[in-house]
Amino acid sequence: MSSSSSRNWAIDVFPSFRGEDIRKQFLSHFRDEMDRKSITAFVDNEIDKGQSLSPVLIQAIKDSRIAIVIFTKNYASSAWCLNELLEIVKCKQELGQIVIPVFYCVDPSEVRKQEGDFGEIFKKTCQDYKKTKDEIQLWRDALTSVANLTGFDSKNW
Repeated sequence: MSSSSSRNWAIDVFPSFRGEDIRKQFLSHFRDEMDRKSITAFVDNEIDKGQSLSPVLIQAIKDSRIAIVIFTKNYASSAWCLNELLEIVKCKQELGQIVIPVFYCVDPSEVRKQEGDFGEIFKKTCQDYKKTKDEIQLWRDALTSVANLTGFDSKNW
């Protein structure tokens, strides 16, 4: 693993989020604050969404010093978000990327254990996308790994 401090990062922050949950509320304030502090945050408005991640998005994740994963109730309803999370975990392990979870109106333990409403939504996504047991386990491991990191919980704000 390389140190995150010895690498030249092109982007300061990569936010991972379910757009329809937070784009017009939390995310707009988050981006305004990043701009105000001259922090370069990746903006995904022009990337076509699909089941697999685009090369542009994969490169943006790799080029980001920090990934902020904003978990919401519906985060796991998106295979796109879950695949993005896999790439973030890979970059944390291989590149030393800093990963910070934010639990926005969702209980961290529901994300960590894929239980409650979050777990039901996750289960439906796995069925809808006809994922194999191995693919589901990769998603589970990534969710658990990131949810176990020290982060921020909106119920404590």
